[in-house]
Order: sequence, then C-alpha cells, then structure tokens
Amino acid sequence: MDRGFFDRPSDEVAPDLLGRVITHGAVAVRLTEVEAYGGPGQDPASHTYRGRTLRNAVMFGDPGHLYVYFTYGMHFCANLVCLPEGHASAVLLRAGEVIAGADLVRRRRFPSGAGGSVPAGSGTPGRPDASDAVSPGGAGTGGSRTPSGGRRNVPDRDLARGPARLAVALGFERRHNGLDCCGTGPVRVFSGVPADPARIHTGPRTGVSTGAETPWRFWIDGDPTVSPYRPHVPRRRGRTEGPQPDVR
Repeated sequence: MDRGFFDRPSDEVAPDLLGRVITHGAVAVRLTEVEAYGGPGQDPASHTYRGRTLRNAVMFGDPGHLYVYFTYGMHFCANLVCLPEGHASAVLLRAGEVIAGADLVRRRRFPSGAGGSVPAGSGTPGRPDASDAVSPGGAGTGGSRTPSGGRRNVPDRDLARGPARLAVALGFERRHNGLDCCGTGPVRVFSGVPADPARIHTGPRTGVSTGAETPWRFWIDGDPTVSPYRPHVPRRRGRTEGPQPDVR
C-alpha cells in the first residue's frame, strides 16, 4: 500500500485496512479488527490528546509509519500512522489471522514449548481467554503460561486475536517504533483482499476509559479471529480477580 492510502483520516483508513495483509519477515497477518484514534485535543482516548511527547512523536510524523508503544508494563501494541505530518492520528491493529509463519508465531507466544494447533472453531465463542494478556516475550499472565509438558493447545484463531497477541505474532518491539511501512523496509502492508463492505461492522472502542462511545472500532463480522468486546473496567488497588481492561 502506498503512502497515499494512509494520508486520510484514521476513521476512513481503519475500515479500509480490514482484509489487508501486514508482514514482518516470515510472518503475515490478515487484518480483521482495528480501531481508529484521532488527533490532539480532539480524541480523549488518543495518546496525542494532550499534545506531542517523546512517546507519541511518531504519530506526529508522516503517514504510513509504524507506531509501537508499551503499556501496562508488559504489552507492546502496534498502530499505523494516518494523515500528513503534524496531524497525529493512527489506527490500532487489534486482531488478525496468521496466514504465514504460524510456527514462528507459536514459538514467540510460547517460547518454552510451541502451542499445539487445534481447529480454529474450537473453544467457547465470545468468551475471553486468559491468554489475551501476553507479555512481549511471549509468556502469558493469569493462566496463560505453558503447562507442564511444554505444550499449549492454542486455536489458530487466537494466535493474533487481540492487540498484544498481534504485536507478539509480528515480533514488534520498541525498536520497531517509527519504521516506514510504505518503503522497502522489513514491515509492509499489502492490498490483500479488502473485506466485503457488507461484513464490516463498527462499534464502541474497547477498554478505554474516555471516548469509548466513539464508534471507531471496525471488524469483519463473523470472523473467528476478532477479539471479544470488553468495556473499560477501572482498576482497583489490591484487586486481582474479575475482568481486566484490554490493552490499547
């Protein structure tokens, strides 16, 4: 995809990214769920809301660059920058289908023993999986660690189902922040097969405390790799049980 594709408002780019393919090395992911975030002073859920910082500087640059950030002390998340320099908006890559490099993805997700493949339709539909919380090194939290015996039966649909999992699947780390995805670099976005507009749904954003009602989450309806919707749940000091907020 050329730079002009990203030189548009993020809420226009986001649905158009569905069905596109992002690659990094041997791994390719078909995007099935994304979220748009706006510019300074416009979108209270965006990292740019209060202006430019060292952390969000990439969002103020040219469109088509990769914005990678670290959150909750354990997750990396990846975004694609939109609009011309200075406008600072981006699309969060929330979920996708691994279409190449699945074995490498499993080694990244479970370094002590690659997850065994099970049919993509298995599991409980719509039910959050504890392994949604994935550390950048690939080890999970809250019950997602590899059990004794070194094997982890993970549905293929879950390899990049959620923004942290997707970042791990593609091997994104802090050093990849700012990479140009429109040139000849290691990260590229290809046209793929755009999603059928009739199957593109939109709704409130996931796990954000402000601006959640803005319907800028876009997904391919019925695709098993789309992550479960989770409204924001305020954290309580000393509380470890119950639902936890998703990463953004």
